[in-house]
Amino acid sequence: EVQLVESGGGLVQPGESLRLSCAASGFTFSIYTMSWFRQAPGKEREGVAAIYTGGGSTSYADSAKRRFTISQDNAKNTVYLQMNSLKPEDTAMYYCARGTVPGARYPLIGKFYNFWGQGTQVTVSS
Repeated sequence: EVQLVESGGGLVQPGESLRLSCAASGFTFSIYTMSWFRQAPGKEREGVAAIYTGGGSTSYADSAKRRFTISQDNAKNTVYLQMNSLKPEDTAMYYCARGTVPGARYPLIGKFYNFWGQGTQVTVSS
């Protein structure tokens, strides 16, 4: 059974950092696109970052560039999102997601992902 379990969220002040983790199981981890999305109440879900080919390449939304870093530990079947210089507008539920077809390099569009975690809450507030 495919499972994605996020952790690492919490309440932080602006300018601080968090590292989110997504522990994956039930599939060959390194051959799928793995991505982070986020959704705030009343807003649409938006893609944040994607990682491909077991960490060989990455893609970021404009809002995440220069502040966030996605990485992948294939031995641990875990995807990370290092978030630095957090802003209040980063407040959202963060989800990890797995692309549908192995080997495909998917953009940050939700319809291309067929498994999702339950999410971890990130709140940035003073």
